[in-house]
Amino acid sequence: MGKIKICGLRRREDIAFANELKPDYIGFVFAESKRKVTEEEAVTLRELLHPFIPAAGVFVDQSTDFIVRLVKRGIIQMVQLHGRESKQEIMELRSQVQCPVIKAVRIPQSAEAKEAVLLAAELPVDYLLLDGGAGDGRTFAWEQIPAHVPKPYFLAGGISAENAKEALLRTDAFALDASSSVETDGKKDYDKMRELIRRVHNL
Repeated sequence: MGKIKICGLRRREDIAFANELKPDYIGFVFAESKRKVTEEEAVTLRELLHPFIPAAGVFVDQSTDFIVRLVKRGIIQMVQLHGRESKQEIMELRSQVQCPVIKAVRIPQSAEAKEAVLLAAELPVDYLLLDGGAGDGRTFAWEQIPAHVPKPYFLAGGISAENAKEALLRTDAFALDASSSVETDGKKDYDKMRELIRRVHNL
């Protein structure tokens, strides 16, 4: 069975969808974005979310203190880093929290995509997230992914019900990650979420 993460949940309705459809992970965006939630909004959403669904917090060059506080308050169970965090900064974070850390790699930004992935894999993180953009739903050429990525990775960027099976068959992704593809008019769409999760979990 494949694994799926639905990112960018921000409404009570989104949480209700997740509780019914049971993705393997969900994501709260704390970085500047149209999907951004505040700390207190995330508290309310996490309280509504089934306890067995881990929530990842998405950050871009935000303070370690802020991230640590969210973890210690039980708002998030995973940390997803999209900024220019150094090895030292990640080690400092890890010294203060005991939870999985994901480092995102934006593939189109580098002509040497495979090198970028392998360099990111050297960081003290548990997972990578390979993305074609910044939450804009763009796919990238999956053949750019190295044949043997040293760490498990989430595959993002234009993941939808239509290409989920191909994505899992053509890559060694640990899990798929979707956001804009399961939205209609900027809001999470129950039917799109249901179909994507169904297809992934049936693989």
